[in-house]
Amino acid sequence: MKWLDLPPVWLVGCAVLAWVQAKYLSFNLSLAHPVTFLLAGLLVGGGLVLTLLAAMEFRKHRTTIVPHQMPTNLIQSGIFGRTRNPIYLADVLILAGLCLWWDAVLALVLVPVLVWVLERRFIVPEENRMRREFRADYARYEQKVRRWL
Repeated sequence: MKWLDLPPVWLVGCAVLAWVQAKYLSFNLSLAHPVTFLLAGLLVGGGLVLTLLAAMEFRKHRTTIVPHQMPTNLIQSGIFGRTRNPIYLADVLILAGLCLWWDAVLALVLVPVLVWVLERRFIVPEENRMRREFRADYARYEQKVRRWL
């Protein structure tokens, strides 16, 4: 069951709920517009690019990408110089983009819900582990780079 408590599972769950809402419970609400579809594509594409950039940094530094495991290195380069949580940010962007793409207006409420879940289930525990493991280095990094943007 531990594999169920991973960010991609939460993202897929929210995306499925968004798709169901768009398909079966639209209540004739719509944001459909070419600009909305462009924004949706940019959000999903941006999320995928963020994920790729972060994965490349994890590989470069030879440390784990798995949220519940302790990394062997504190990554501060690349995209991690802009955000401490690029993959979680990517998950939120992808969900927002999918909601817009599918015209799941009511499901947009899932975006802040996903942010809350990611912070409580993953980010806060990870930050606590990183503080204990990397101490002063992590404290400096935390002061220099914001959690989300």
